[in-house]
Amino acid sequence: MSDKTNLEEDYNAPACTFPFSKMQTKSEDPSHPRMPQAIAHRGYKAKFPENTLAAFAGAISIGAHAVETDVHITKDGVVVLSHDNTLNRCFGRPEKIIDCDWSFIAPLLTTEEPKQHMPRLSDLLAFLAEEERKDIWVLLDIKLDNNPEDIIRLIASTIAASPCLPSAPWSSRIVLGCWAAKYIPLCAKYLPGFPCTHIGFSLSYARQFLHTPNVSFNMLLPMLMAPGGKSFLAAAKKAQKPVLAWTVNETSKMKWCIRRQLDGVITDDPKLFLEVCRNYDAREKEQGFSLRTWVDVLRVWVLATIFGFLYRNRFAGRTKSQVQVV
Repeated sequence: MSDKTNLEEDYNAPACTFPFSKMQTKSEDPSHPRMPQAIAHRGYKAKFPENTLAAFAGAISIGAHAVETDVHITKDGVVVLSHDNTLNRCFGRPEKIIDCDWSFIAPLLTTEEPKQHMPRLSDLLAFLAEEERKDIWVLLDIKLDNNPEDIIRLIASTIAASPCLPSAPWSSRIVLGCWAAKYIPLCAKYLPGFPCTHIGFSLSYARQFLHTPNVSFNMLLPMLMAPGGKSFLAAAKKAQKPVLAWTVNETSKMKWCIRRQLDGVITDDPKLFLEVCRNYDAREKEQGFSLRTWVDVLRVWVLATIFGFLYRNRFAGRTKSQVQVV
């Protein structure tokens, strides 16, 4: 499949509004407006080994609205939950996941306590299929290390083989996180009707999705705070596109997301974010960030802009209709 795709023609799935429907309703109290959803980054990463069932259970137990996780595929075609494409950081093994059969990975334990096994996507879906978890949704970060068609096809077959609650079909609980435009038509092919979100750090690249049906945004927070972020948020709001931000772990930045009325915050510490939401008072004067924070934001913005240019040309492709760089 060519990197250049016409998303308006190739991906015309009906819009899925369930992330909006699960939002807290807007409060009539002006001091406590509608809050962004708490989305647990790799589960409750601040307290448990990341991307494990313990991390997901921990996040849900403290009130997270959703869990975010990363997907890779094994040599024998099993979809597993791991941020890295190797076993080194979390499991102390040098092998690449794509070079290992599931039977090799299954008995491994995390180096971090409490020691956990790497789950499969099917394990997470079985966990979420319980009645008491029917309101929890999941964001799948589909990593670029894998063959695009293979991983989307295998995600689809895993979902199809995973029983769901009759009142909560997977298409109303799973958001497909896509870094590159070329993944969107594959999602339409194998998972029609499932919502997608563009994960990224280039606002100019992200703008091509403003008029693509069923695609929302999950952007690196400093890019929304830096030059161009305000106009991007305004454009997304006008297009009625949800905007999530990753990865937000500082109280001051959580408050920034609340004040800008983002739709969701992806955080390692969902408990802290929920506490910030509960204590938030919109009548309080916004506190400015320190010089150090702004220097860090601009540093990330510069690096992400440079890397985004390289990333766009190497991996991502563009739609046929080019967008203006803002």
